[in-house]
Amino acid sequence: MRIAIIGAAGRDFHDYLTYYRRNKNYKVVCFFATQIPNIENRVFPIGNIKIFSFDEIEKFSNKIEHAFLSFSDVSNEDVMNIASKLLSLNINFSILSPFKTMLKSRKPVISICATRTGAGKSTVARKVSLLLKKEGLKVAIVRHPMPYGDLKRQMFQEFKSLNDLKKYKCSLEEIEEYEPHIRNGFTVYAGIDYRKILRYVEKKYDVIVWDGGNNDLPFFKPTLHIVVADPFRIGDEFKYYHAFLNCKIADIFVINKINVVNKNSVEKLKENLLKINKKAKVILARSEISVENVEIIKNKRVLVVEDAPTVTHGKLSFSAGYIAAKKYNAKEIVDARKFAIGSIKKFYKKYPHIQKILPSFGYGEKQIKELENVINKVNCDSVVLGDMVDLGKFVRINKPYTKVYYELKDLNNRLAKEIHHFVEKIKNRLN
Repeated sequence: MRIAIIGAAGRDFHDYLTYYRRNKNYKVVCFFATQIPNIENRVFPIGNIKIFSFDEIEKFSNKIEHAFLSFSDVSNEDVMNIASKLLSLNINFSILSPFKTMLKSRKPVISICATRTGAGKSTVARKVSLLLKKEGLKVAIVRHPMPYGDLKRQMFQEFKSLNDLKKYKCSLEEIEEYEPHIRNGFTVYAGIDYRKILRYVEKKYDVIVWDGGNNDLPFFKPTLHIVVADPFRIGDEFKYYHAFLNCKIADIFVINKINVVNKNSVEKLKENLLKINKKAKVILARSEISVENVEIIKNKRVLVVEDAPTVTHGKLSFSAGYIAAKKYNAKEIVDARKFAIGSIKKFYKKYPHIQKILPSFGYGEKQIKELENVINKVNCDSVVLGDMVDLGKFVRINKPYTKVYYELKDLNNRLAKEIHHFVEKIKNRLN
């Protein structure tokens, strides 16, 4: 059967390598890229499979028989819209179960995933990693893939130091995820060939932390599965198919950001999660925000720059930067939309829910330059950087700016106790 895989330079490649590549029932004709900008017009090196934009799907109606959806943070409604488009072209449509591609590890795996992009999963991954380190374990951080550049060079990536971020020419999105772990003293692994990555880290480490992407499921079969849920988006655990799957197999739910929503929202989210999976434990956590220099915000007209995935396909209209601007009494949050240019202008049209804030797009040098131009064009007093990247290292900012930090506050040390209990349970496997 001639098939195509629709993805976003992540699960699509993993599914191909682990399921389709040696399956005689399928011939993968091409990949279709979507969701992430500028990831098409490349060639996947294993099998020399071309990558096209999903916008070109109509040209392939006579070349493929079946298309498999293979990317995350897509609502059930969006899934069926994609399916309808394919079916109208006489192309069958399917979704491969993530469980068919989960690799089994010889070492314990704690996977940290989420119901939606921007739920605060990264703060939980950082917290869990530090707790395991405190228990005396050697911890490998394996991150969900983001190979947006040279695919041959990105098959296996090992980030031991900040210099490795330059070595692999990482995008701003990658840097945002990898740099905090590196600063905490961990080595981060990512890439494309996760079988190779798994076999490597199994030999060197006691335990593996799977740091998930978007709301995708882990590529490694988890020993303990932690799912982070966001009270700003109640109900999405039912409306997004990967969110529901994650909740269904969760061992622990972490409801994050309880300090910035009302109590009723937290209780409603808890109720929803337990409807899906009543066996999972529920842990409440705060997302504690701090700012380098509060005076740059107070009584100032500020531009807020937010993490791009959170406010694009994550569909939040604001995040940590906006909350910090409100918390520290900004005089005004200046609307960035009227200053947008190029690909950034296109994304405002694609995601009309985004208001005022500027997403930190940085998928390649051209887009980083566009981001710099927009920041410097905005008529404001100062800039609030709400993503975890120190953007000032990558773009020239012509006005004062301050960085926002956010970390998980584990209420009553519930998460710490669960991790300690987990370590006690796996000690025999470690010895």
